[in-house]
Amino acid sequence: MSIEIKRLFDFPYYQLEKYNLKNALNTKHNGKWVSTSTEEYISKANTVSRALLRLGVQPNDKIAVISTNNRTEWNICDIGILQTGAQNVPIYPTISKEDYEYILNHSEATYCFASNKDIVAKLNQIKGNTKLKEVFTFDDIEGEKNWSEILELGKDESNKQEVIDRKSVITTNDLATLIYTSGTTGKPKGVMLSHENLVSNVLSSEKRVPLDYGNSRGLSFLPICHVFERMILYLYQYCGVSIYFAESIEKLTENAQEIKPQVMTAVPRLYEKIYDKIYAKGIELSGIKKNLFFWALDLGLKYKPNGANGWWYETKLKFARKLIFSKWQAALGGELKLMVSGSAALQPRLTRVFAAAGMPVMEGYGLTETSPVISVNDSRNDGFKVGTVGKIIEGVEIKISDNDEILVKGPNVMLGYFKNPEKTSEAIKDGYFYTGDKGEVIDGFLKITGRIKEMFKTSGGKYVVPNLLEDNLKQSRFIEQIMVVGEGEKMPTAFIQPNFSFVKEWAKRHNLRFNSLEELTSNPKVKERIQEEVDACNTSFGKWERIKRFELTPEEWSIDNGHLTPTMKMKRKIIKEIYKDLYEKMYDRA
Repeated sequence: MSIEIKRLFDFPYYQLEKYNLKNALNTKHNGKWVSTSTEEYISKANTVSRALLRLGVQPNDKIAVISTNNRTEWNICDIGILQTGAQNVPIYPTISKEDYEYILNHSEATYCFASNKDIVAKLNQIKGNTKLKEVFTFDDIEGEKNWSEILELGKDESNKQEVIDRKSVITTNDLATLIYTSGTTGKPKGVMLSHENLVSNVLSSEKRVPLDYGNSRGLSFLPICHVFERMILYLYQYCGVSIYFAESIEKLTENAQEIKPQVMTAVPRLYEKIYDKIYAKGIELSGIKKNLFFWALDLGLKYKPNGANGWWYETKLKFARKLIFSKWQAALGGELKLMVSGSAALQPRLTRVFAAAGMPVMEGYGLTETSPVISVNDSRNDGFKVGTVGKIIEGVEIKISDNDEILVKGPNVMLGYFKNPEKTSEAIKDGYFYTGDKGEVIDGFLKITGRIKEMFKTSGGKYVVPNLLEDNLKQSRFIEQIMVVGEGEKMPTAFIQPNFSFVKEWAKRHNLRFNSLEELTSNPKVKERIQEEVDACNTSFGKWERIKRFELTPEEWSIDNGHLTPTMKMKRKIIKEIYKDLYEKMYDRA
């Protein structure tokens, strides 16, 4: 009798029964991939559960997990925690120690698993201000308790029945995890997701997965504390996909060439970086090789799904794939069948060119509060439309409000915000979650058209939707980040962070001298060239929406410097404050 999946910890047991993988979870240690079988995965998770019971962990206790990299230990601890009826509270490793302290106190976490010395150093500064009883580390760190002590404590199976009893009373509607949204303003909110929220999302999303179940490899590198990657890992387990955890973003290509994945997930920024590297290599070519490269690239930028461009285009594409795009594939292992994108808007040109290259990026849409998937493209059955986030997944219902806001109802909608009934009642009304995103449905495909809260009005009373301008301009190779501003002002303006790697290369080709990013961004010829990009974008918008002025920022926007959230979203208020002088300059108030 097949296992019915109702709770998150049912996934590995289902995998054991259906696929029993030898290499279910794979992490690199000392230069070698170390594999954990499905059987060992479950065994160690049960060991963790027994140990936690011996430590006195009770149902509904909160246990934090903080890891710099995705790794096998995270998944083992996740299942081990959930089987006790406690909740896993994943925390972004890159946030400040003050945010660590806030989340640990707000969740009332009693234990914490931490990956390495950098995280432990931050924890040790604030641990005394929290309810943490112990911190266990995945790496061996002198003077710190290691998670191997948990495995040792749980070796004795005499309380095995107690774990079984705990599991038996956990229902699909019970709280499984608290995920603190990184938030672009204010303190993070603890999103309460039940077992049903995530399980239903996995089972509905599975219908959009064109993989060879039981025989595929997935490369995981998006932070597992993000609900998108976490749901994907449960999905991989359900589909019998062997999961390989990349060592780092920097080693992504190297790891991909080693394991030859069939599937991976990423945020748009990573696909942009992959594309930029490929483009840079094309620029370095010469003669016929360079001509062929750009012929294939131009062909890719005209791609339409389902053979819509006709037989002659498809014939040329076949040659382009053989001559050029096969090399793109080889850089990522040569066997990629599917890439998934979420968290932010994907540039349509990237969607087209990667699909043309035989590595289709299926863009989806969702939020932490919706576990997360609401819609996703599918390369099969006419389910793929460039510029959209796909069709709504099974079991989920959406409606578009009078002000174009996307409202969502379904088993994936969160239980609410932890300890915050007021915010919960604001977000969920009559069973519908108010996403804050504007959208429309075209031929069954959902298209995101903006963000309610980010729309602003100029002093002339005209509305501007900054996302539309930003998404358009981010298609330029010269622009990495852009933030349109102008609320209450006479006109929209923008802060632009150039794509420094591309602009540096462009500047050298045009014999421009610079010794620093400040010199590069203040060079009139650089600004003139980016003005061309802005002018081209402006032609697609009404006069009141057009960007009249912009300033280039002389540093890269990053999480560490406070510009971006851990999910790479812009912190608009903070960016505006950081570049306050540039803002005043654009409005002639400097």
